[in-house]
Amino acid sequence: MAPSQTPDPTSDRGLTHVALPVGDLDQSIDFYGRFADLAVVHRRHDDNDVAWLADGTRPFVVVLIESPVSHTLGGWSHLGVACASRADVDGRLDAARAAGFEVVGPMDHGPPVGYWGIIADPDGHNLELSFGQEVSDAVAQAHATPRRG
Repeated sequence: MAPSQTPDPTSDRGLTHVALPVGDLDQSIDFYGRFADLAVVHRRHDDNDVAWLADGTRPFVVVLIESPVSHTLGGWSHLGVACASRADVDGRLDAARAAGFEVVGPMDHGPPVGYWGIIADPDGHNLELSFGQEVSDAVAQAHATPRRG
């Protein structure tokens, strides 16, 4: 293998994706583009139509697999997307409500939970939109604290 073709051994380490079954791939791509700022970075047809969606901020994708949906991210299960502001959360929730999607919230639970709401996607998977959850702060603090053991 030529040096330029040698894979970077650290590029695909750690959590890289979550996969969801969806009934209509194009409808789901539109939903996640509108409300989660995710865009298709890979698409193919194997036994099913498959699309990888990413927000471009990290090497992580949501894999949508067009297939019968036998289970959903319902209840407390959800995909979480951080928004730029409370107004951004409100605007996306309002747009989803206007488009006929089931919406819960917004709610404000203060730090570290923050300001959030849930939109059910076309198949019933929950998408959480939030502001102020401080995830990056918690991760940075955990990595800065010496580990015992």
